[in-house]
Amino acid sequence: MSCAEQGYAGKFLERFLEEFPNMLGMEDPLPVSPLSRKVSFQEVKGESLDLGLRLLTARNAPFWLAAMMCNAAVTELLKDDLSPHYCPQDPEQQQEDDQEVVLLQSEPLQRLFINKLREVGATWQKRLPIPKPSSSRTHSCSVDAIRNTRRKMEDRHVILKEFNHLLGLQDGVEREYYAVFDGHGGVDAAIYAATHLHVILSQQEVLKSDVTTAFKNTFTQTDDMFKVKAKRERLRSGSTGVAVLLTLDCLTVAWLGDSQAMLVRQGEPVTLMDPHKPEREDEKKRIEDLGGCIAFMGCWRVNGTYAVSRAIGDFDQKPYVSNEADSSSVQLNGDEDYILLACDGFFDVVQLWEVPGLVLEALREASGSGEEVAQSLVAHAKAAGSSDNITVLVVFLKEPQQLLTHETSSGTEGGATGEAAEI
Repeated sequence: MSCAEQGYAGKFLERFLEEFPNMLGMEDPLPVSPLSRKVSFQEVKGESLDLGLRLLTARNAPFWLAAMMCNAAVTELLKDDLSPHYCPQDPEQQQEDDQEVVLLQSEPLQRLFINKLREVGATWQKRLPIPKPSSSRTHSCSVDAIRNTRRKMEDRHVILKEFNHLLGLQDGVEREYYAVFDGHGGVDAAIYAATHLHVILSQQEVLKSDVTTAFKNTFTQTDDMFKVKAKRERLRSGSTGVAVLLTLDCLTVAWLGDSQAMLVRQGEPVTLMDPHKPEREDEKKRIEDLGGCIAFMGCWRVNGTYAVSRAIGDFDQKPYVSNEADSSSVQLNGDEDYILLACDGFFDVVQLWEVPGLVLEALREASGSGEEVAQSLVAHAKAAGSSDNITVLVVFLKEPQQLLTHETSSGTEGGATGEAAEI
């Protein structure tokens, strides 16, 4: 870490402690609203980390410092006796549930968490911990998300360059995590997945040895957890999702539904996955073998309802709408340009082979800057006729300026023009 970075971190801690000179009292308002009014023990870590990141990044904390502070604070929080924050038991709820779930009140719990953050900040102001250097921090991102013509924005996305620092992993494997979740019937399932899926992934024992299995287990566990919350709060939403875990030499993608991730290598698209759609032959057979059907109602739908065949949530159509994710990995050799993640609002109107040309065009217009690439891609999808929510997330594995060299070396105006290569 440079002296300038260290100095900025020190100044941030000074400002943070000036804003929060004292511990929050029981009657003090929270500076950031919790996602939920009540949480289970399993949900405490995810909800606290989410609140902490929103609190600190809104105040321009360095990303590495925000991640480390949140991890240190939630670690201390989970050591405390949290029983004073238990919710009163509801006898009717207990009779309905197969097992008793202890719930905690979010507001007092998050006051305690913010006080832990303040304690960490006060300690680190005296002696700032130096994070281990990470070569993967050079990856820049471009992201854009619009409601478009839909009544509500139900997409969510996650960018965690500091995956290990946020989640306390110290196994020597550098990791970044990126995800896009496309909600339907409400935003609750997408928010839940965006809040908890990366936390559950970090807790998988096989994460270091078998990332694909870790991802598959994580999606199922996230869906199981959301089912308990959905029953408790009478939620009916669902969400597709695509997530990638990036290390120095490997990219692993996992998905439920029709949100997609793709890789571009030396200007050529690489197919990482096959999205789950009801009309896909194996998905159609799986649904019919379970006694369901797919019907065309403007688009292919499971039992005439949902237009996705796998998702988190949608419990009224389980198991026809499956919670079993697929996952695949590809080795990285240094020739890769970028990873793109997007919801079906983008991929329904843009083919994989079109993406490299569109990215090159955006880079040319911005003189090699990658900041507005996602915005350009979203605008293209909208102009191409997409009326859905649109989210596009681009993770550059090379400096964006370098990608313009593909334009001259390929001899084509728009980059790749053929079908995407398979991994």
